[in-house]
Amino acid sequence: MVALLAYALLPSVVPPFARLAVVGVCVLMLVSLVIYNPHRLTRESKWSRRAEIAVAVLILAANQIAFVETIVRLLNKHGNGSELLLASLQVWITNVIAFGLVYWTMDRGGPVARITLKRTDIPPADFRFPQDEDQDDVDEVARGSSQRADWVPNYIDYFYFSLSNSMAFSPTDTMPLTHRAKLLMALESFAGFVLLALVIARAVSLIG
Repeated sequence: MVALLAYALLPSVVPPFARLAVVGVCVLMLVSLVIYNPHRLTRESKWSRRAEIAVAVLILAANQIAFVETIVRLLNKHGNGSELLLASLQVWITNVIAFGLVYWTMDRGGPVARITLKRTDIPPADFRFPQDEDQDDVDEVARGSSQRADWVPNYIDYFYFSLSNSMAFSPTDTMPLTHRAKLLMALESFAGFVLLALVIARAVSLIG
């Protein structure tokens, strides 16, 4: 909802009705998913799996269009400095949330599969978290590992490494294992780097 609100309020040449249509479709799918699993993620069907993937991909795709538009505006110096800075911040925050959603829906079969399936039945992982290799550490650390505590990542884990990847432009404590994970993390890092570089350049030009 935070990502959708930021996208809806983003200064853009995209017609308001088009942006509101994207927000409306995502909200409808989110509401249906919450009704289907009102308290905990305990069940999944083909439509709910497709809906959760569609929400994440649609938010991400819409924000990439906003990202390109913001880059063009920064390069051509369209708009005042404060407006461009706000737009850049909105795009960056939405990117962090949206990439976190995509990682959350794709890794190990998705959020429902990670919680409901036996560990031996969970699809192969796209990411390796610290908890996945802490079983041989000191006892107070090992107790929370994937092997001992049957730990699986939730959205906060994916949001955190999406945030750190977007700020550090590289993996920190979580490593990508598959080609699709590496390509997505590379895209996020590249977008974050380009946006930051152009915002700094714009700020320097205003000072000058």
